[in-house]
Amino acid sequence: MPQAPAPPFSCRYSPQLPELLLALEATVALSTYQAGKLVLFSAKDSESLIQLPRSFRKAMGVAEDRASDRLAIACQDQILVFRNSAELAEHYPKSPGKYDALYMPRAAYFTGPLDVHDVHFGADGELYAVNTLFSCIMRVDDRSSFTPVWKPPFIDAILGEDRCHLNGLAMEDGKPRYVSAFNQGNTRQSWREDVANTGVILDIDSNEVVARGLAMPHSPQLIHGELYVLTSANGQLVHIDRATGVSRTVVDFGGFVRGMSQHGDYLFVGLSKLREKSKTFGAIAAQLPDNRAGVMVVHLPTMSKVGIIEYQSSVKEIYDVHILHGKRRPNILGPDDELHRDGVTTPDRTFWRKPMPQD
Repeated sequence: MPQAPAPPFSCRYSPQLPELLLALEATVALSTYQAGKLVLFSAKDSESLIQLPRSFRKAMGVAEDRASDRLAIACQDQILVFRNSAELAEHYPKSPGKYDALYMPRAAYFTGPLDVHDVHFGADGELYAVNTLFSCIMRVDDRSSFTPVWKPPFIDAILGEDRCHLNGLAMEDGKPRYVSAFNQGNTRQSWREDVANTGVILDIDSNEVVARGLAMPHSPQLIHGELYVLTSANGQLVHIDRATGVSRTVVDFGGFVRGMSQHGDYLFVGLSKLREKSKTFGAIAAQLPDNRAGVMVVHLPTMSKVGIIEYQSSVKEIYDVHILHGKRRPNILGPDDELHRDGVTTPDRTFWRKPMPQD
């Protein structure tokens, strides 16, 4: 008798993860453009996790500005900005007292379809993003679709040609510092010629290549001053010496990795299944035997894998992973959710709109 398909967004997880998230007082946020969702994983209690999937078209990079309690999500043709209101969360009409944070939509930047990947808030409160289609780092504002602030030295013109598949951005001291790209090409989609061996990390300050020969690098990040990157095509977490460029594998995941976020002694890394019938993914399939989607948890002091969230349905690809610090059970309302229109905030008060009496 054939097995019944798993319900939508079914997943399984390591039994120790609920207790870990409780101890960290944190929530895992992941974006999946394939499923069109931002998913929040929180500990319901010490034994169980609960997930909250919200719909966003082609959700990609996720950024948080802790100083202002803002969240940004890169979507298909816009970047959405949210702000948390603990007061609205406390009196959330559908479940009062259930959530400790509620991200409400506050701004939408209509960029057009730029294939935006990573996004980050800077120390100045500005929002920066990787504009993959135009091969540059851009500032997000309301003056134009985008304002270029940096491009790789080998790119001679800012054109919508996705020349090198610029994708990842690491910040330092609140400013863009390192980027990842699939190659150093200067022609339309030149990176497709050899995706597994030509990746680079570039230093924005010096305009120099820090490391080369990487396998589809994604999600560069500075952790305690050390530079790490995920090499998706061979499923590894790689440490890169910032002075010499020497790269060293520290964790081998055996599957396609992209998206990571650090909290304390733990690193949360996104896993994706390989796309079926894809020439690009077909070329690297032999190196990635662990074909599953979810989030792997790594203990940084020992670089050991200590837990996993694994999807059994609906989610096949993950782009970004972000840990929300100090948020045990957050909620988020997208602009298409009618309920967000009923939540009103002022600088010192909040209101949930009540239906007006009918004559």
